[in-house]
Amino acid sequence: MKVLVVNNMAPFVWGGAEELATHLVRNLVLAGHEAESLRIPFQWEPATRIPSQMLMVRALELWNVDHVIALKFPAYLIRHARKTLWLLHQYRQAYDLFDAGQTNLPHGPQGEEIRDLIRNADQECFAESRHIYTNSEVTRARLAKYNGIAARVLPPPVNDPERFAGGQAGNYVFAGGRVNGMKRQHLLLEAMASAGREARLVIAGPPDHPADAERLREAVERLGLADRVELDLRFLPRETYARYVNESAAVAYLPFDEDSLGYVAMEAATAGKPILSTTDSGGVLGLARHGETGWVVEPTAAALAGAIDMVFRNPMRTRDLGEAARASWLAIGVDWPSTVEMLLK
Repeated sequence: MKVLVVNNMAPFVWGGAEELATHLVRNLVLAGHEAESLRIPFQWEPATRIPSQMLMVRALELWNVDHVIALKFPAYLIRHARKTLWLLHQYRQAYDLFDAGQTNLPHGPQGEEIRDLIRNADQECFAESRHIYTNSEVTRARLAKYNGIAARVLPPPVNDPERFAGGQAGNYVFAGGRVNGMKRQHLLLEAMASAGREARLVIAGPPDHPADAERLREAVERLGLADRVELDLRFLPRETYARYVNESAAVAYLPFDEDSLGYVAMEAATAGKPILSTTDSGGVLGLARHGETGWVVEPTAAALAGAIDMVFRNPMRTRDLGEAARASWLAIGVDWPSTVEMLLK
């Protein structure tokens, strides 16, 4: 079968969705199919340009393709007679973020019109799709609430679990992944200023913008943390990233209202590392549970400082929480062969 994986593209931005699409193509090929990725450019600013980009995607014509697997808005609007959605993102600024007043859509009638266009296009797309899966319970619930669609949760597997074998706990908490305001690495730096002197922190990953990196560097200097915090702000080789996870005492991941379990949390659990997160981190809380698989605290510097101290206060307890995180992830039973099979039904 010839399978096309369709996803968005923001030039020079690479994150979990891009990793997922790459490994989906790879595993489709391993399953005996021909597979390629189609990355469609999408720029959400200014929001007034979104309708023209939706129209561009809707007008694309595919040929020589047996099955389409589409991941995100607006890429999933592409037409095909045999299309499956593995829904990672709708345009949340037209849904829950619109209701919360956190949208980038214009105020007034123009914004309402764009929101209606997005919602109507989604409904048409969902109706014509063969199957709809979501990456998490959070995404599934949002789809049911706003679109009346009953979807099945299909969590993404860890892409290369063999790299995350774990190991003896080191003397640092690791915070990996993309660096930006929504991932809130800056909160960890504020927490480190109040945490015990034995605490160490490593923040590693690619900044979305130079300002994101500068914000962290400025905080390290301002808070006097140069001797206890390492910043490795770049796109990491996979083996380097895995080493940071495997040699850590715990992994911190505190995005705001994440749609999914999050690769950072999934990889931490695979390696048997406890997860430090926050009460408003959304889908991550499907894996990070306070006192069971790690620590889940309020998104404040004081609360996070207390959690960081707990990582080092009782090493045996920290190890046990990490083993519980691994067991929790394995119990979900996610792997690439069964995922590919589901997506091609």
